[in-house]
Amino acid sequence: MPKNSKRLSLMAFLAAVLGATPAFAADAPALNSGDTAWMLVSSALVLMMTIPGLGLFYGGMVRKKNVLATLAQSFGATALITVLWMVIGYSLAFTPNPNPGVNAWIGGFSYLFLAPMKLTSVAALAPTIPESVYMFFQMTFAIITPALIAGALADRMKFSAFLWFMALWLLLVYCPIAHWVWGGGWLGTAGAMDYAGGSVVHLNAGTAALVTCLVLGKRIGYGSDNMSPHNLVLSVIGASLLWVGWFGFNAGSAVTAGFNAGMAAAATQIATAAAALGWMAAEWIIARKPSVLGMISGAVAGLVAITPASGFVDPVGALIIGITAGVVCYISAVWMKKALGYDDSLDAWGVHGVGGALGAIMTGLFAKSAINPAYPKGGWLTDGNFDQLIAQFKDVGAVFVYCAIVTFIILKAVDLIIGLRVPPEVEVEGLDINLHGETVHD
Repeated sequence: MPKNSKRLSLMAFLAAVLGATPAFAADAPALNSGDTAWMLVSSALVLMMTIPGLGLFYGGMVRKKNVLATLAQSFGATALITVLWMVIGYSLAFTPNPNPGVNAWIGGFSYLFLAPMKLTSVAALAPTIPESVYMFFQMTFAIITPALIAGALADRMKFSAFLWFMALWLLLVYCPIAHWVWGGGWLGTAGAMDYAGGSVVHLNAGTAALVTCLVLGKRIGYGSDNMSPHNLVLSVIGASLLWVGWFGFNAGSAVTAGFNAGMAAAATQIATAAAALGWMAAEWIIARKPSVLGMISGAVAGLVAITPASGFVDPVGALIIGITAGVVCYISAVWMKKALGYDDSLDAWGVHGVGGALGAIMTGLFAKSAINPAYPKGGWLTDGNFDQLIAQFKDVGAVFVYCAIVTFIILKAVDLIIGLRVPPEVEVEGLDINLHGETVHD
């Protein structure tokens, strides 16, 4: 071959290689400062939902002698679960198991103490943000989920037992279920749609709350003593913080600052307002007066129900889900509890368990393929995809059964070793002074 031809061929080859380099670079995910900033804000908003949001919401609804004990549960759970998530929780929930046969059920141990996470690591499940931010965001979900259970055990559980229960429940219940749905496990692979935690967070925590209140038994004086909320102003403030923080919960689950986050935020606002009105209307008709406690409970029910659907439904779907959640959760939290006689102190099952299951199932009805192209099949009523409704029922059934069984075992084990419930005289006098040596007012 002539020298000029060789030279031209070599130049053409180098040009092709150099010309291809930008294409490869464009295919590689790049850190996005806007996404990162949004996810940092979302993480802070979700953390605010537990402290102070949930603490004040629950703290205002208990009797004055147990306010500090209730706040201590939210604060203590936040500290404990933060450390456990860093040590092992994130690894179990979101890293692949080296055994393919096991990976469908639980993650691996490769991220113990977050050792592989470097300053410049990018999250595999959210490639436009640092892995540290994604880990932190998921940590705030892991914090609030077991903390929600406290609504069913208020006024009667030892603080030491509570901490042991929180730790074991996180590792044995929350982490496996989070892996099943979000971490590459079998429910997500089977098609379950849970945008921000309808089953992973709310049905999961609500089921555990139901089992816990049944195992603990009723509070002393339940049904005869006055157990009305001691300060609904605190509860309104707490519910308001939950409402605002929930935008980090739902819109943040887009893990980008884009169209999906915007639609999720809109759906969240619409469903929450609709549920507050739905609960208010039902209570107004049945009990003749719309209570403030009912309004804020309805709003939380709407937040819960829209959580699994927020990134999949349009505003009309959000409106229907919200109204339905307000009415159904009112019936479950007020009338079903009275009829069956269990003492779910602050309606954790009636709002979170029932609302989470309802939202997960209604996602299978109203999800629209046009809203989230990553899920092109949509739901039954919107896109004629009946299989999606079946997948949602499987999700709800699997989470309920697994959580109920393992929660029961954990509670019985803790009860056997250190005991679950405070002595009767402590319960009557109050948990604040006996467990923490303090009272709200000196």
